[in-house]
Amino acid sequence: MDLALLGLHLLMPEMMSVEAAIVLGAIATATAPAATLMVVRQYKAKGKLTDILLPVVALDDAVGLAVFAVSFGIATSIVTGKTNLTGILVEPLIEIAASLILGAVLGWVLTLLERTFFSNSNRLSLTIAFVVLTVALSMLSFEIGGVKISFSTLLVCMMLGTVFCNICPLAHDLMERADKWTAPLFALFFVLSGAELELDVLLNVSVLAIGATYILARSCGKYIGAYLSCAATKSDPVVKKYLGITLLPQAGVALGMCVTAAKLGTGDGMLIKNIILFSVLIYELVGPLLTKWALTKSGDIQPSAVDVHSRRMNKFNEAVEKKKITPAGLKRARRIIERRRRHAEKNAR
Repeated sequence: MDLALLGLHLLMPEMMSVEAAIVLGAIATATAPAATLMVVRQYKAKGKLTDILLPVVALDDAVGLAVFAVSFGIATSIVTGKTNLTGILVEPLIEIAASLILGAVLGWVLTLLERTFFSNSNRLSLTIAFVVLTVALSMLSFEIGGVKISFSTLLVCMMLGTVFCNICPLAHDLMERADKWTAPLFALFFVLSGAELELDVLLNVSVLAIGATYILARSCGKYIGAYLSCAATKSDPVVKKYLGITLLPQAGVALGMCVTAAKLGTGDGMLIKNIILFSVLIYELVGPLLTKWALTKSGDIQPSAVDVHSRRMNKFNEAVEKKKITPAGLKRARRIIERRRRHAEKNAR
């Protein structure tokens, strides 16, 4: 991925800087666990590929955040001209370690506090307030002995959720309740992010070339990397063949990285944001469809049973028997019943 982007830098140095190439290469590691999880849940996927996919997607973003922290530190050093070893390697590594420790401690504290509440509404309010507190704490920074100590907001929050969900016995119930109010926040986040996509920039052939290279190089990297990893670990042939395809979606975490990447400056920051927004648009349109296709081909998604397709037909049958519909509605109901019966039989084959 980095080699492809650095190649573009050599061809178009005025459009693609070295620091932008390094940051884009790091952002490419992130995936969209929400999109993948929605496909798995919607089609009730179960099997060898799904068992490998879910933990890989979670670990993928954790590793991506760590890689981004180091890459962003290198890019910042190039921009500022301070090429000391402390700024390039030590401070990013300290940021990763400090973020993991802070997130783990806060996850443990949240688990202890959750036990003191018995009302579901109070426990939910505590969880929401604690997430806000975590974000606030992760924005602190200070210096010790000339070394800057800072935190990655994304990594701290991810570690908070990881620890809390693994040690709290009621975490599953709380997460289900939290999911009910997070949808508007996700929608607002994507709307605000999408509003910053400058469509005029996409008319520039050079920017389109960078975007297309990013999408193709990332897709090839994900597939080849997953294939080689599965081959090295002697995974099931089905997993080796289709795992890379299911890792293509990219959204929230990548957009979060863009917010941090904006600190590189107006030129590089806006270029990175527009490239990522353009790629997210493509990946979110195509990614879930490819994930469904891969899970279907691997056998993890099974055709729905006949009774699932016949539910509405059975309701019409009950309405006909109880004479709860008009004569005109009865005629229409019979046509729908027959159409759905044929559809159910076709899907059962």
